[in-house]
Amino acid sequence: MSSTHDVRPSYAAVLRIPHARRTFAAALIGRLSYGIAPLSVMLAVTRASGSYAVAGVVMALFSATSVFLSPARAAFIDRYGPRRALVPMVAAHTGLLGLLAVLLWRPGAASPFVLAAVAALAGSCTPPLGPTMRAVWGRLAPDRALMQRAYSLDAVAEELLFVSGPLLVGLLVGFAPPAAGIVVGAALMVAGTAGFVSSPAVRAVPAGKREPGPDPAGRRVLRGLGRPVIAAAAVGLALGVVDLLVVAFAQGHGHGAGSAAWVLAALSAGSAVGGLVNGAVQWRASAGTRLSVQAAGLGLALCAAGPAQGLGTLAAAVAVAGVFVSPLITTAYLIADEAAAPEARVQAGAWVNTAVNAGITGGAAAAGVLVGWLPAGVCFAATGAVMLVTAVAVARGAAREKGYGTSRTPRDVLTT
Repeated sequence: MSSTHDVRPSYAAVLRIPHARRTFAAALIGRLSYGIAPLSVMLAVTRASGSYAVAGVVMALFSATSVFLSPARAAFIDRYGPRRALVPMVAAHTGLLGLLAVLLWRPGAASPFVLAAVAALAGSCTPPLGPTMRAVWGRLAPDRALMQRAYSLDAVAEELLFVSGPLLVGLLVGFAPPAAGIVVGAALMVAGTAGFVSSPAVRAVPAGKREPGPDPAGRRVLRGLGRPVIAAAAVGLALGVVDLLVVAFAQGHGHGAGSAAWVLAALSAGSAVGGLVNGAVQWRASAGTRLSVQAAGLGLALCAAGPAQGLGTLAAAVAVAGVFVSPLITTAYLIADEAAAPEARVQAGAWVNTAVNAGITGGAAAAGVLVGWLPAGVCFAATGAVMLVTAVAVARGAAREKGYGTSRTPRDVLTT
């Protein structure tokens, strides 16, 4: 029987890897909850409290605990293995989501303080299915070409989940209270995780080894993540800014929110196309070089969006920008996985994931301030300039890495 190295590196070859389809499908079912539960929580809190301010605080706590505690939860996955760590996390997360749904089913049934506390606890237990799946891909597809395609496929699928999730919520609230969406999100998480941890590929992942001394893998993993985390945070910031700028641009030109949605759809479509192309091409350039080029490409496309005079031109520029988004995030994950110690691969992916989400949050906040002072076009150009500076920083990091010599890989530098 041929090994993974003998298989033609294509998306079909990725899905032909033993247990890959089953494991990936189960992970996607669970991850669909990420696109359904948060929006459902926000709509349900708004309906139950009658206050956008309360909904904003509750969502901020839910998102903050989910995002910023992700590396800590990933450390449990690395330490105890996916099966032993994910099951209690899912039980706590979905149990708290269920409690939140009960509290929100009838308006006024719970105080804002109770809602905020339960939401914060639910967010703190969010299972890191994305980073865990990417770590499993690293075991299923040890060949770098196959792994690149697996990561690209994963990134594109995740992009589609975050587009389809809100659409499903929109359909659901047409005939049920928003709290029902929280229940659906919890059910998807339970079903997906159950299928994921029962997969032979996941059952074969061993628990990590506790290392003696004051420098455990959870701290050492940070040493190799400078470039991918910086790049991920920058692309997250760009996404957070663009979301609000597109809405501001549409309103400033006399268009409604529906027009802005079409422009943002062009961004997602460009990202999906870019991700598929990135995974299909057999790149000769190193991942570090590609990361810098992708950041520069995104920066130039955002600068080109600045002079746009109409929604059509803006949509075209944003679609081109999207072409670089998914490849950049995928490449950041690849570099992080290469740099990580074997017992800290989930943590490495979680740090990149946290950087993207933190960047989105910071970008949205920055855009909210800047859009009141500057024209949208200037804000697009400023965001593009941030990406160009990031490209230079990433390129300099790659150049310093080459100074270690050809006999030392990033993983060698990390573990010596």
